[in-house]
Amino acid sequence: MRFEHLIQVTDPADPRVPPMSRDELWRGLMKRVETPQRFELGPDRCEWAPEADADLRRRELHFGSLRFRDTVRLESGRALHFAPEPHDEQPPVALTIAIEEPEAGLLLLRFVYTSEGQPLAGEAGLWRLREQAWLEQDRDMLRHLREWQAAGQL
Repeated sequence: MRFEHLIQVTDPADPRVPPMSRDELWRGLMKRVETPQRFELGPDRCEWAPEADADLRRRELHFGSLRFRDTVRLESGRALHFAPEPHDEQPPVALTIAIEEPEAGLLLLRFVYTSEGQPLAGEAGLWRLREQAWLEQDRDMLRHLREWQAAGQL
């Protein structure tokens, strides 16, 4: 299974779109890694400890009594790769968030969700709902980043 989408962050040709620097965007993405509980659709709590490898974060995410573990690999200033551990016999869904800049000042975020195998015939509707939920979560993340930027928190 693969679900991919783009969200446009900046548009130098459109003055209605607030500008955001690549560094501000990266700092905002790091909030999704290190303090995901700050997002409405995030966990209640996130625990992680610094690793010997500065480009790795091993996390435990708490959603009420449910706990999930993942590893996040950082490509500083470019991409985040979330690799969850299997949970409840469900195939884990990995996520990559990459910053793209096809032209100067035009920033995009590419989200790629992948999982082993394909949904069963009866599960196609459920996967479409999951995809819509992921899309809304990603849009919500950018809304938060814009709010934090306006408040000087990026």
